[in-house]
Amino acid sequence: MDQEDRIALFLDYENLALGARDHLGGLAFNLRPVADALAERGRVVVRRAYADWSFFDEDRRMLTRSHVELIEIPQRLGASRKNAADIKMAVDAVELAFERAYISTFVICTGDSDFTPLVHKLRELNKRVIGVGVEKSTSALLPPACDEFLYYDRLEGVDVPSTRTRRTRPARPVEPEPQQLEQEPEPQPAVEEPVRDDDSLAVLVAQTVAGLQGSSSGEVSASTLKRTLLRKDPTFSESDYGFRAFGELLRHLAEQNVIELAEGPAKGDPGVSLPEHGDREVAFGLLHSVVQDLAGDDGAVALSGLKTQLRRARPDFSEKKLGYRSFLQFCKAAATGGAVQLRWSPEADDYLLTARPA
Repeated sequence: MDQEDRIALFLDYENLALGARDHLGGLAFNLRPVADALAERGRVVVRRAYADWSFFDEDRRMLTRSHVELIEIPQRLGASRKNAADIKMAVDAVELAFERAYISTFVICTGDSDFTPLVHKLRELNKRVIGVGVEKSTSALLPPACDEFLYYDRLEGVDVPSTRTRRTRPARPVEPEPQQLEQEPEPQPAVEEPVRDDDSLAVLVAQTVAGLQGSSSGEVSASTLKRTLLRKDPTFSESDYGFRAFGELLRHLAEQNVIELAEGPAKGDPGVSLPEHGDREVAFGLLHSVVQDLAGDDGAVALSGLKTQLRRARPDFSEKKLGYRSFLQFCKAAATGGAVQLRWSPEADDYLLTARPA
């Protein structure tokens, strides 16, 4: 138990409930998906929700069953109920951060950018901050401020009504004509959340592994890689790419020869590295052959436009999949590997490449 993260959960309930109602087809907010997601991250020791509960009478029973402490923010004449709730929640969170040193993680459930300063302050106090909010009602300023951000509508157990279900209203029973029955399947609703591009995943992971390898002499573990990906994009989730776990994602990329997996420092935490050979050597060979084919009288090819020529020969070429941040960096690596020669030409105001003899 000593190794578990202790979590304090704070809910700006009005923001969550209204966000779910307005943007998720009238769906009532349910704490269970949030609680299940947090159970995978640690032990929740504090649960508090802030609202004027006279507006959310039906929700009180659900929250009480989940052992949430309900903080009453009554509406007063001439005062803003929302601002009062925001201030009370922020003060309580900072106070708890000072008084309960064993709490390592604060979960701020809201989409309101007014809580961004609170997130910054908690991180200054060496606390990990996880945000939770309804995607369409979450300010763009809030997720990047957090260590991790979970969109409520993407959590396991949240069944968002389809567009057709939300817009369809009961009508008088009318016998449909045969032509209408044939045309009904025609209009297919567009997919609201398409699966993210597999190539973009390969680029993201390869570049991150390359950066970690360049900044440390030690081995990159899967847990370190996941933390770094979340620092780059707090909304990152392997489930967005169709994987149930991060290890499954890594095994998929290893099969694609984007990365290599090895035994890591702990069981279930493999080491991750970029392939030393394989696709990289193939790419160097492709560069060599293209430069050789395009070489002019002086045997040199300008760097500008060369990447386009490589893609004509191999449409799926991407230096970023190999862990290089730019095409120039890739060409420098190829020069170091002996595939080409690379030099700067003041006359051409460009780098020139020459194919080395095989």
